[in-house]
Amino acid sequence: MNSCAVAERTAVILFNLGGPDKPESVRPFLQNLFSDPAIIGLPFFMRLPLAKLMAARREEKAQDIYAKIGGKSPLLENTSKQAAALEHELGEGFRCFVSMRYWHPFSRETAQQVGIYKPDKTVFLPLYPQFSTTTTASSFRDFPKKPDAKICCYPANEGFIKAQADLIKPVLQQAGSFGSPRLLFSAHGLPEKTVQSGDPYQWQCEQTALALVRELGEDVDFVNCYQSRVGPLNWIGPSTEGEIRRAGYEGTPVVVVPLSFVSEHSETLVELDIDYHKLAWEQKVPFYGRVPTVGTHPAFIRGLADMVQKALAGEKPCAITCPSGFGACPCQRE
Repeated sequence: MNSCAVAERTAVILFNLGGPDKPESVRPFLQNLFSDPAIIGLPFFMRLPLAKLMAARREEKAQDIYAKIGGKSPLLENTSKQAAALEHELGEGFRCFVSMRYWHPFSRETAQQVGIYKPDKTVFLPLYPQFSTTTTASSFRDFPKKPDAKICCYPANEGFIKAQADLIKPVLQQAGSFGSPRLLFSAHGLPEKTVQSGDPYQWQCEQTALALVRELGEDVDFVNCYQSRVGPLNWIGPSTEGEIRRAGYEGTPVVVVPLSFVSEHSETLVELDIDYHKLAWEQKVPFYGRVPTVGTHPAFIRGLADMVQKALAGEKPCAITCPSGFGACPCQRE
């Protein structure tokens, strides 16, 4: 009796932050965010009431932010497009799923869909190029099933860097008409205490910037800076806002690169495109240009596919070796 071999199935799970899908979702989304022990490291009985309080206090401001982009976050739609592009690039035998940390589809919902698919292997793929305990580690820990392979970080992945450099070049050329431009590599901020505890995120952001400058092949002026600060804690710097003010004082055109964001959402569409653009105008910055996120750029998608294949082949999850002292780096502990 002849039997036909069944093709192997691989599930690739793309992790991202998530965002509210309607105005009524804003407060519960914020509450989920602040309830994460990776964000607020207090015992549960203290963290939950504090999360409710912080969500209530920040809701009005968050509602204003999302109102500027249609009342909801576009992150799920954009991440789903990336998942579809990656699935097409990987080809037969692969299916890509989206798992969001703080709003639908939650990890448990995605795990159910993966279970229906019944894969032979599962690969975790964060859409955070730089590892942090507050993003990648939190998302992996929250998913109810263990993977067969995972990708930890890819701050200098060839496809990621080529895609971003390709998007930077035309904006940099445009800025050159207004003087010698400065690249502001803007990443989401972190509290200083998180980095001091061994989180390699800031160091990895710096590696992304260095890789981009090498890829651009030009002697460019650049600064690593950080946005999206929340609360009274000391945050890593310099701030993107501060660098825009400095550029205005010096009369320097700026090109802002969303260094840690691979898809458009409130931090790019509102904070960078509206708030900081207005600030640049007020500070008389001669040129303010914002580079798009890599999205579904073919080089980025090819880079993701290559990492998935290498992970399945048994390569280590970390694409870069963090220096000693970054104890939060998973590869330092393996």
